[in-house]
Amino acid sequence: MCSETGSRYTGMLLLALATAAIVANLLLYFPNGQVLEPAYITDFVWFFHGFLGAGLLVLVPALMLLRGGGEDCCAHRCGMLFPVLLAIQGTVGAVYCVVISSLGLLSGPFCDTGSGNYTYPFRNDSLEDNYLFNQPIWTTCQEPEHIVLWNVVLFSILLGIGMVEAMLCLSQVISGLCDIYCGTCIRKGQDPSTRL
Repeated sequence: MCSETGSRYTGMLLLALATAAIVANLLLYFPNGQVLEPAYITDFVWFFHGFLGAGLLVLVPALMLLRGGGEDCCAHRCGMLFPVLLAIQGTVGAVYCVVISSLGLLSGPFCDTGSGNYTYPFRNDSLEDNYLFNQPIWTTCQEPEHIVLWNVVLFSILLGIGMVEAMLCLSQVISGLCDIYCGTCIRKGQDPSTRL
């Protein structure tokens, strides 16, 4: 965690990914660019996995990594614990996004199948006959138009963002723990006895 250049690049990447996750989650509220009643929006959108999970919970460690380095970065092991805790927070948020995005993809969109009633027509599909791999049945959802494609693309983007964020934050956790426990963070001219 004390490598200033590596941490800053990781922070910039996490910042960009968190921003993209927030935008993707926002777009899920407006299927195909339409403004719908809240009751007609897919239920997994309301878990705020892009805003909260891959967004805000990852923004905090990203900003910490951007600020990173400094004079006292590796001054003592106790001071290095806080960045590790923030990286754990980011990992938890990213994993939350992955789980909710996966569930959103598996359950499918909330749509009108032509009867005037909104339902989840793909929710009880088995994995073998899943709608994700059978594009012709996407026409089952008639309103909002192209809702299946909208949900598949945005939930997939959030799934990918969450996976990358989880790997980056987890790598920062591992790096920080190695710095704390193995003492790999000694600067030139620093007395190793002052790190405790």
